Amino acid sequence: MATSHSNPLKKYVLVTGGLGYLGSHTVVQLLNSKYSVIIVDNLSNSDPSVLNRIEKITGMTSVFFRGDIRNSDFLDQIFNQYTITSVIHFAGLKDISESLKKPAEYYSNNVSGSITLLETMKKNGVHTIIFSSSANVYGNPISTPIAEDHPINPTNPYGRSKYMVEEILNDLKAAEPHWKIAILRYFNPVGAHKSGLIGECSGPNKTNIMPILCDAAYTKSVTVPIYGSDYPTEDGSPIRDFIHVDDLASGHMSCLEFLLNSKKSEEIVTVNLGTGKPTTILQLLRAFSEATGVVVSHEFKSRRKGDISVSYTNPDKAYQILSWRANKGIHEMCEDAWRWKTYESQFTK
Repeated sequence: MATSHSNPLKKYVLVTGGLGYLGSHTVVQLLNSKYSVIIVDNLSNSDPSVLNRIEKITGMTSVFFRGDIRNSDFLDQIFNQYTITSVIHFAGLKDISESLKKPAEYYSNNVSGSITLLETMKKNGVHTIIFSSSANVYGNPISTPIAEDHPINPTNPYGRSKYMVEEILNDLKAAEPHWKIAILRYFNPVGAHKSGLIGECSGPNKTNIMPILCDAAYTKSVTVPIYGSDYPTEDGSPIRDFIHVDDLASGHMSCLEFLLNSKKSEEIVTVNLGTGKPTTILQLLRAFSEATGVVVSHEFKSRRKGDISVSYTNPDKAYQILSWRANKGIHEMCEDAWRWKTYESQFTK
């Protein structure tokens, strides 16, 4: 059920997975830029209270539908009721370790869901989409920094599901050139909104490093596991390209404006979103302690299947095409993540 009545004069951006970590921060920036937004989310990895917190941050409301993008009847009702100009597609499962245990579920959600969404868009005359992909499609890099022409070699079902959708989009563009399509391969989003009202949810089943780090600092009773101490890096821990979630959201905004303002798009826009600055996991722990004043302990564990040793981008193409680059550093990422963690408990009880 929607949270508000339709207005036939309004034109909307539909955001799938819009109450999730990346989606919610992008919705905030869309609303602040005066876009009208429809959020679709099945709440499998998000909380309905995020909708009210987005409104508190922006002073504006979105239309919200709870449902699964694999349900074509559900999507049809939304597209029939509202004038939608474009789609930003975040919805999908995203845990590497879980994807190794539940590959069929990942292909169903991430690939089949995307196909149903594209079919519904086509049926309703909507031909502009931004797909939120992942740097995981590159696998273990042959060379770094990773540019967009780096060979594709995902090492887990999550990464393969993302690449499958990319290939579907490429085939769609070849068959129907009038589509405007962008593929954004993002690296490691961390941080939270400055307000502390939205951020990355933590919990016992989370495997991303920043929620684990914040939980360890908050409880002061657990250590941070680092999976692998013998990687070919300066301190033996894996290297990542951490990007503030607000920078990532602004990348989607720049991309949307590029697509909407371009009279034609001869090819798919495929760019990496990252800072281009490599950070080891141990360096992240030190930066967190410096930024927050909270020291956390760590322990090394065996490498996890499907993990990548070194991953950071060459951000030049995103700047050349979208005039976008990341602006926030690792200390601000840690400060904002910690602020969200100290507020999170009052929102997620």
